Amino acid sequence: MTTGKTAESSAATPLLDLQALVVAVRRRRRLWCAMALLGLLAGAAVAVLMPPPPTAVTKVLVAHQEDQPNDTGTLIRTDVELLGTTRIAEKALQSLKSPEKPEDFMPDYRGTGLTNNLLQITVTGGSDAEAVARAKALADAFVADHVRRMRDAATAEAKALLDQRDRMRDELAQVNKAIGDRSPGTDPKASASTESLFARRAELVSRIADFDQRAAEARTGTPRVISGTQIVDAPRAVRQSLPMAAVTNAAIGLVLGLVIGLALAAVGTVVADRPVLRRDIAANLGASVIAELPRRSGRLWQRRRTRVARERLTASLARTVRDSAEPVSLLELGCARSTSEIALNVARALAVEEPVVVIDGLPGPQLAGRRPKPGDPTVVSGERAAAVPDQGRRLGVGSVAPGTAWTDLQYLGTQTVLVVRAGHGSAAWLHTVARQLADQRIPVIGVVLIDPDPRDRTDGTLWDGLHIALRGHSERSARQKGTGRRRTERLPMWATRVPDNDQEAR
Repeated sequence: MTTGKTAESSAATPLLDLQALVVAVRRRRRLWCAMALLGLLAGAAVAVLMPPPPTAVTKVLVAHQEDQPNDTGTLIRTDVELLGTTRIAEKALQSLKSPEKPEDFMPDYRGTGLTNNLLQITVTGGSDAEAVARAKALADAFVADHVRRMRDAATAEAKALLDQRDRMRDELAQVNKAIGDRSPGTDPKASASTESLFARRAELVSRIADFDQRAAEARTGTPRVISGTQIVDAPRAVRQSLPMAAVTNAAIGLVLGLVIGLALAAVGTVVADRPVLRRDIAANLGASVIAELPRRSGRLWQRRRTRVARERLTASLARTVRDSAEPVSLLELGCARSTSEIALNVARALAVEEPVVVIDGLPGPQLAGRRPKPGDPTVVSGERAAAVPDQGRRLGVGSVAPGTAWTDLQYLGTQTVLVVRAGHGSAAWLHTVARQLADQRIPVIGVVLIDPDPRDRTDGTLWDGLHIALRGHSERSARQKGTGRRRTERLPMWATRVPDNDQEAR
């Protein structure tokens, strides 16, 4: 059934045809190649016109009181953030005796944690010497601030431990006094109280010794942290090569431009919906692709192949026009110049046997503005088509581009060959062309595809459209010549389907 066939075809149509998308993007290589070239030039220009400022780097080994083997870098990240504070910037500017504000100086440097204990400081300046001086001032300011913070933390911790020890000593003195005030006796309750006091005194002595040890460790660890925090790599200027920077920036610009160009080409292809493959053009126009021609001559070794293809197309169209009892027209879409050349070649081939008049219905000067050569057929404009005598052969050339006067196409020919440039018309416009030609009762003999994709391997033949194919046209012409009368053409019928059961057969 036709409905089932249509539903099956619609269900098999993918939402996004990747093959058509890849072909369309490849055909728009001028766009993404231009974007890539623009990115390349922009990257190189940025490196030349905006060279990086003089830069100096230094490395600082940072020791922490809380260093652990399994640290995930939290401490060094804290140091990086502390480096970017106004306090460090202000101390560095004070050592440099610079009137610059800390807020203005902070964007000129940054810190990077290389390992859990290694901090790299990168500073920019007006010159290499200034950058080195800034890096040294920043490193010294950071080391001094870090040492001060570690010393203050150790002092505060030791003081807290010693204060706790002193409270324990006061409590121990009270316990000792209570023990000394007790008189020896045999009362069991007094004996138990005395034992608890002795136990409390032992506990206090132990805790006092522990606090003394912890306070000593806190004071002892501070020199290790202080001595471990130091500048391990003296500030030095970074050597910058302009050619290397230009190459790097150009490579980055090339990649970014290429990516942007490909994205724009892909988005433009999806939005525009311009069929490129043979199968899509044939399906949208409802006619088979009978020939292909490249838009340009191509390379030197491809010109012979193009010339042979053009000669074959001319011979095929001339044979079709010669065997047809009705006038044939060539209607272009996006390739007026190529259509004019094809029409003139066909007219020259037909002029060998009988006079030929080419009716120019093109909106441009492709035919009207050309210089006639000896032996060329007569070319008349569409307004003078009615004055052309009936003797001889008429070959119309027109256009189906937007703005076409559809009712005038039947005066160019009652049958037509569409000459379409791949990727020019949208799918909606191809549908419009097919519908308008059907309304004017102008059958499409076939489609000549201009500028096809060389890697397109799709089939542009409509197997369910034999009534409009070029081979069917030749067969009908032969039958008409043999019988002397026009036979009513039958539309193609779908293959008969065997019913599954008796009810469906009834």
